[in-house]
Amino acid sequence: MTSLNEIKEKERRVRDFLQTKGLKALLLKRQANFSWMTGGGLNLVGITTEFGATSLLITEDLKYVISSNIEAPRMIEEEALEKQGFILKVFPWNEDQESAIIKELTREGSLGSDAPFPNARVLAEDVAKLRYSLTPEEQERYRWLGEKVSLGLEKTVMETKKGEKESEAVGRLCNELWKDRIDPITLMSAADDRISKFRHPIPTERKIEKYLMVSVNARKWGLIVSLTRFVYFGSLPKELKGKYEANVFIDCTMMAHTQPGIPAREVLQKGIDAYKEKGYPEEWKLHHQGGSIGYTGRDYRVHLKTPDIIQENQGFTWNPSITGTKSEDTILATSKGPEMITWPILYPTLSMEVGGISFARPNILEK
Repeated sequence: MTSLNEIKEKERRVRDFLQTKGLKALLLKRQANFSWMTGGGLNLVGITTEFGATSLLITEDLKYVISSNIEAPRMIEEEALEKQGFILKVFPWNEDQESAIIKELTREGSLGSDAPFPNARVLAEDVAKLRYSLTPEEQERYRWLGEKVSLGLEKTVMETKKGEKESEAVGRLCNELWKDRIDPITLMSAADDRISKFRHPIPTERKIEKYLMVSVNARKWGLIVSLTRFVYFGSLPKELKGKYEANVFIDCTMMAHTQPGIPAREVLQKGIDAYKEKGYPEEWKLHHQGGSIGYTGRDYRVHLKTPDIIQENQGFTWNPSITGTKSEDTILATSKGPEMITWPILYPTLSMEVGGISFARPNILEK
């Protein structure tokens, strides 16, 4: 059950935003913003769609859900939006009345939107920033999700056998996650030489001989976590072991410096310096290094000109990679240091201290 405190905090942020931007109303059409504004609700039908099937309109003193007659019953019964204080505006599915309804409700006042819409200022990036600092209620949901997905991924990879297809392992992971209605929205898997060849290896029917990587972005209540795990059949080669440990050091370096009030680009620079320290000065150029996460897979991917300042209780997933390896887990940036949202639960661990912070990171599982 969504708490009143969370809903009131979301309303406060939006109405402060209206005042700051000189707006009379804000239209939210993206599913990420719907989930955020409703404390974890869903307005999507297809799980990978960016835009939902209903819209939210927040004015200076009221808030509305605008829906066709197809979605309206579920908005009332399962999303319980009327209990959250939303006023339902319904139109027939075969008549495009959304624009007319919004025009009537805003009375020609200035309108902001998180997506292109007639006579509206598109403020998608500014709206996204309202989500960055997670409320206490969101943090609790995030911790639950992180634990479930960590367990699901590690259980799946630990049970993987030589000769299985990449797609078979990923299929079993999906089964684990769907038991708790967790959406696997991005899946990557690579066996053997595919790990070194491709930074974004979509799962194929390639059979596993020695080495497997599985990565997942998984979502519940709109919130997303991201993590990667490896398994090696046999004794891990010394070169691969060294690369992986260097990669984990780079990841820990970035996590240790992910502190509220720090420009995100400074964290990336610390990561680049760590690549050099470990003898891999060019590898960071071969793939983005990650960034802010929450209601999208990455709210922004950090580069050396990123203007954003890290916020208290903001989600981050760094994903440094050295050819043939990768290190990836999700954290919350807090004033007390990084809080691990995903972490090794079943996996063997690799202990490391960086910047005075001790980390227990997942090692490569040897079978």
